[in-house]
Amino acid sequence: MKTLEIIKMGSKLLKDKKIPSFILDSEILLSKTLNRPREKILINLEQKINQKNILVFKEYLLRRSKNEPIAYILEEKEFWSKKFKINKHTLIPRPETELLVEKLLNIFKGKKITILDIGTGSGCILISLLCDLKKSLGVGIDTSKNAILMAKKNAYKHKLSGRIKFLNRSFENIFSKKFDLIVSNPPYIEKKDMRNLSEDIKKYEPRMALDGGNDGLDLIKKIIYKSRKILKINGTLAIEIGNKQIEKVSKILTNNNFRIKHVIKDYKNNIRCVLANYKN
Repeated sequence: MKTLEIIKMGSKLLKDKKIPSFILDSEILLSKTLNRPREKILINLEQKINQKNILVFKEYLLRRSKNEPIAYILEEKEFWSKKFKINKHTLIPRPETELLVEKLLNIFKGKKITILDIGTGSGCILISLLCDLKKSLGVGIDTSKNAILMAKKNAYKHKLSGRIKFLNRSFENIFSKKFDLIVSNPPYIEKKDMRNLSEDIKKYEPRMALDGGNDGLDLIKKIIYKSRKILKINGTLAIEIGNKQIEKVSKILTNNNFRIKHVIKDYKNNIRCVLANYKN
């Protein structure tokens, strides 16, 4: 079969399974199969594909047809113009989280700070920050051993192993150090809303990185309480929150001697992140 025929076959299969981006996904999966850039494949649509590659391609199509996110099939995701290795133990990095990285880099540009990333997952937030904040150091923690292994691989890939530590533990077990910045994208979805998530998220992304308890604020509250003990005076807590959680989160922050400095809206104009300074 020729490249064009293969792409059409893949597109039809995915379309029949109600995958919205069926053409693009078919092209991307063929690109992975052949280990060639998608653009090069598309300018040579008459190229013949051997049977072995067709079988590999069909296996990828089968996975995608069951709503497995394309990022998990590719085992990587672009974030802040960098490629990050991911797997089913790590949340897929979201474009909205890049808005948090952008704001923090504007605030701390040129400064030498220490950063703690709570629930680091693939390490994409911390690594993206440290790539630009050349004088700074960071610690990423996660209760998932497999997530930590992935974050370490990403740190090595981006040549940051010397300025970054990843620890497999709960943030409640951090005592010995004070940080200038604590950043976190914690689970914040209310338990009752978990069943309403799209199939690709519900079936494939790690539940522990999504489920925020009955009110969605279980981990957010704990992070705010703990941050009082491990943030330097005037240190910054930057936390991603769920839609319509800003009022409750603001109240918890204010009651714990934090002063809100910035809020960040996502692409749908919802407040998605809050930055607050700790005042003892």
